[in-house]
Parts: sequence; C-alpha cells; structure tokens
Amino acid sequence: MIDCIQLPMNVFQQERTIRIYQPPSSISTKRYPVLYLHDGQNVFTDESAFGGVSLDLANVLEKKQYEIIIAAIDLNPAGEERINELCPWVSGLYSEKLLGGISTAGGKGSAYLDFIVQELKPFIDDSYRTLPHENYMAGISLGGAISVYAACMYPQIFTRVAGLSSAFYRNQEEMERLSKDTDLSFLNRLYLDCGTDEGSGHQTVSQEFLRSNQRIFGIVSNKVKEARFEVIDHGCHHYSDFKKRFPKVLDYLLNPIQK
Repeated sequence: MIDCIQLPMNVFQQERTIRIYQPPSSISTKRYPVLYLHDGQNVFTDESAFGGVSLDLANVLEKKQYEIIIAAIDLNPAGEERINELCPWVSGLYSEKLLGGISTAGGKGSAYLDFIVQELKPFIDDSYRTLPHENYMAGISLGGAISVYAACMYPQIFTRVAGLSSAFYRNQEEMERLSKDTDLSFLNRLYLDCGTDEGSGHQTVSQEFLRSNQRIFGIVSNKVKEARFEVIDHGCHHYSDFKKRFPKVLDYLLNPIQK
C-alpha cells in the first residue's frame, strides 16, 4: 500500500509530494522502522520516474513484503533545485575535476534535512505505526551523499544508512571534514557502493568518482558498528543499474543486527 500525500515544506515555503509505503501487516498493532528515501518519483514505479526507469520498489516490496515503512520524498525538478537541496554546501574545488568547471549549485542541504527531521518525521510518527527511534536513510547519487550527511548531523536519529554511487564529489572537502569531526558510534550499519564506470566511458571521471567514495568510506568505516563498501564492476550511473543493486542493499540494510 502506497500513499501519496502533499506535505507543507515550510523551510522552502512550498508543498512536496511524499510517497509512503506501509507493509501489508500494518493493519495490526505492530510498529515498524522507517526508511527515508530521496528522489521519490524514482522509487516505486517507472510510470512516475524521471527518465522512465525507477528502482521499481513497488514490485520488490510486493514480493518481499519487508516489515518497514518507507517515506520517499519527491525531488524538486525545477532548474538546479535537486542539486541545491541535496548538497549542504555550494560545490567545492574537488567537483571541478569531475564537472570540468566551476558550479555554484548547492547550499540548501541543511534546510532540506531540517525539513525531514523537524517536519516530515513528526508527521510520519504521528500518522503511522512507527518505531520512532528506528529511522534509516538511503539514496542514490546526491541522495546517497545527503544520507551520509544526515548520519553525521543526526547520528542518534538515523542509525542505518546506505548510499549507491554517492555523489560526494560536489561537497568532497566539507564532507571529509565533517566525517572526521563526527562521533558516529550511534550508527549501527553503513553501506556504500560505487561502480567502475560512473563516468559512462570517461575513465578519469570514473576513477575520481570511485576515489571520492573510497575516501569518505575510509574515514567513516572505523567509526560505525558495521560498514560495507562494494565496488561494482562495470557499474554505471543510471537507474537501470541502480534497480538491480537496490534489493540487495535493502536486504543488508534491513536484516537484523547480529548480537
């Protein structure tokens, strides 16, 4: 069951579509963890997806029936607003290596995260059968980067985090600084991956993209209880590739932690 709601996003003075999945057993009194996902249009079905290819989670969830509530936040498709909202800082010097020039996009990521923590999470907890202290976050590309940022800013809230092909490079310097200075002992599980062909044939871009992810993982991996990094051979930066990888990521993220 997937609800589509319009929720006031006061920090940006607008409304935003939130797509919410509830497990079939949600009619009982049982309570569930919540997984927050970014780029909501591309989460559940191809029909709503930008580019026509989604993670196809509607079909995955119908087969697997995970005991999880998922709150997927639609992206803002206007101009560079997705970049602005998913980057806490304006693009830095490292990004020039991959972009081939200076970009002034970014800088609203902190406000976007405040919306999730201060507005969306209270709404979800009030409206659905959640476990308020069991909150996870995952994303693709910039969505992966903002998920790790969320873990650094609110490690006591987001206790399991995953990023596929995370675009750390736009805020590389600041993310490395933040990761080094943050206590991540509350973070129970971290998953990151990166393909070897993120640049779609551009070898230098692919190498820098992978190096960017490896640098972040190298900083945070020793600070969390359990961490995994996977290099995806021939993995590329496209949803046709992400949809193949995401079910395994979900399995890793949601499986019980061994005590």
